[in-house]
Amino acid sequence: QVQLVESGGGLVRAGGSLRLSCAASGGTFSTYNMGWFRQAPGKEREFVSTITWSGTSTSYAESVKGRFTISRDNARSTVYLQMNSLKPEDTAVYYCAAGHLVGSNPKFYAYWGQGTQVTVSS
Repeated sequence: QVQLVESGGGLVRAGGSLRLSCAASGGTFSTYNMGWFRQAPGKEREFVSTITWSGTSTSYAESVKGRFTISRDNARSTVYLQMNSLKPEDTAVYYCAAGHLVGSNPKFYAYWGQGTQVTVSS
């Protein structure tokens, strides 16, 4: 059983930056592919980014490509999401997820954190 705890959310002005962290415990972190998803009020949860267990491959939603960067530190059992040039439409609860499959489908991920709120003001 893997437990995931996100942190780093907050309120930021448009154009600003935030760095989200997701700390894992209770499993072998280095064997899991990790993903970031987000959910805005009244909308479905959507894919943001994913990184393979080794960190050698990443992918991004078109809406965040070039602005967000996913990374991981297997020694610290932590995955990060660096978010730059934030826009009001990035406002959402951000969730990290762990699974043995990789991709943009939330069903690929067996374990989820509780989420961290990101609010971008205009």
